[in-house]
Amino acid sequence: MTDEAVLYEKVGHTAVITLNRPRKRNALDASMAQAMQRAIETARDDQAVRTVVLTGAGGAFCSGADLAGDALSDDPAFAGREVVLGHQRWLSALAELEKPVIAAVDGAAVGAGFSLALAADFIFVTPATRLMASFLSVGLVPDLSMFHVLPRLVGLARAKEIIFAARTIGGEEALALGLAQALVPAEALMERALAYAAQFDAAPPRALGLAKTLLNRSFETDRTSMNQLEAAAQSLCGASQYHAEAVRRFLAKQGLAYSGAAAPMP
Repeated sequence: MTDEAVLYEKVGHTAVITLNRPRKRNALDASMAQAMQRAIETARDDQAVRTVVLTGAGGAFCSGADLAGDALSDDPAFAGREVVLGHQRWLSALAELEKPVIAAVDGAAVGAGFSLALAADFIFVTPATRLMASFLSVGLVPDLSMFHVLPRLVGLARAKEIIFAARTIGGEEALALGLAQALVPAEALMERALAYAAQFDAAPPRALGLAKTLLNRSFETDRTSMNQLEAAAQSLCGASQYHAEAVRRFLAKQGLAYSGAAAPMP
């Protein structure tokens, strides 16, 4: 599938979604929102797709919202809200996708582009990566879930420093802060991201999806409630065909179809 604003292709069991507005450094506008929604739904509904790799065309990941884009409301007081909520719908769908999502980030990931990278489960960066919560530089506050995600990744004090300072975070610092999963050469970024994604090809898709959903709610769910969610999820997985086949293979000493993914490469 090819879209003016987004490219979608399959590499094995991985859907590669490429932000494709290089002249705008892949800035987010209404066309991008619509195209991303379609791409995410396509990846979600295709059972052969086990993972998603998200990247940007033209040497940048995403420069944030297109400030020159069309307003979605005829009321100036609500125009900004409509724009943010419009992007939040597809970004939430990406964050809640019950498949591993890897952001392959080369070049700039600025403002909402930084938020977009944070929506992935894993971020791969290069020495040329530049993450920047630039919102305060233009008199705005973070959006697209940055207030929710960033403190959970780096802690509250560090999140305040990153947002208040509106400074650039390079690839090495992103790795040190725990924002990035791996720092790789720019020329090997997609190859390494795809190789990491392929490790999940044989994983039980429904069990992995449930694990991701529960983990994404772990910080705001109390222990008792999470215990109930765990029990319900375990009951579903325990009755699955995948589990039955795994037990059969184990008892027959045939080896498991999925023995786990390797640690991220340096």
